[in-house]
Amino acid sequence: MRRLRVALLFNLKHNVPLPPDAPPDALAEYDTEETVEALKKALEAGGHEVIPLEGDVTLLDTIRQVKPDICFNICEGHRGDARESQVPALLEMLGIPYTGSKILAHALSLDKAMAKRVWRDCGLPTAPFQVFVRGDEPLDPSLRFPLFAKPSREGSGMGINERSILHDEKELREQVRWLIKTYRQPALVEEFLPGREFTVGLIGNTLQPGVKPPSDFYDERGFHVFPPMEVDLSPVAESGGLYTSQVKTEKPLAPRYLCPAPIDEELERELKRLAVAAFEAIGALDVARVDLRLGSDGKPYLMEINTLPGLNPHYSDMVLVARAEGVSYERLINEILNLALIRYGLA
Repeated sequence: MRRLRVALLFNLKHNVPLPPDAPPDALAEYDTEETVEALKKALEAGGHEVIPLEGDVTLLDTIRQVKPDICFNICEGHRGDARESQVPALLEMLGIPYTGSKILAHALSLDKAMAKRVWRDCGLPTAPFQVFVRGDEPLDPSLRFPLFAKPSREGSGMGINERSILHDEKELREQVRWLIKTYRQPALVEEFLPGREFTVGLIGNTLQPGVKPPSDFYDERGFHVFPPMEVDLSPVAESGGLYTSQVKTEKPLAPRYLCPAPIDEELERELKRLAVAAFEAIGALDVARVDLRLGSDGKPYLMEINTLPGLNPHYSDMVLVARAEGVSYERLINEILNLALIRYGLA
């Protein structure tokens, strides 16, 4: 592969402009210098020149000065209900190639209710749900307690705490109103899935008929799906068995990460099938991580998809599932880059 100028685009935690009344977990989605440095080294190991750039309001100027061949994008965005789509939109406008999903897929991924609507329309299993915009809307009579509430447009466990599982109308109203006020967005309420929790990481893109996979690392459809990982939260009892933002950011290595998950082949195939189907349904590209839980019926249900999965070299789920299969950090990052290069005809 020829040497490329790769602009590494990111949003560091200490550069995020926060309002005075921001929630305590407002920085959970953003990256650290450790992650940026690891990505830079991995891309350089692939033989490329890497130019790190903060994906803030200065990017319109800096990206035109740098004139990269392609961007490796991990920007979460600073503002708005589709913040993860802002940098892709800018790059689209400028005609600059970049890794990962495009504008709409990022917007759907961040808005969990919209993603669930797409999946439901595609016939994919996801828990019944309702979106609360004001907090006083009548509860859908088809929903059954216990329910689960979270912000509709956040990730990394933001807004999830010991009050997230709702057992009656009083708890529902209190938590929904708190979410709407604290996070300034609608609250997503869905039927609580009491079973085991899994995450499935995948890289690749849907191939057109007659097109061969990039290598034998990918299946005939164009995907490499890593072994499902079970997230066992029993070691962090204070979280109430929930994958909260506090666990994800302050105690990322406290849960037990079981990969490959101790499950039978039938469940493994279904988890992988649903992950690819969820990815294709929203039009994701190159890389994503899909979270699922088992319902009371023992079947898996889609919870959410992350089109910008964390890439910290030590504890991010996507990195852990790759490592469990013997895929190094450097290879994972450069596979993602190469998938984008193929899409743009640059490989």
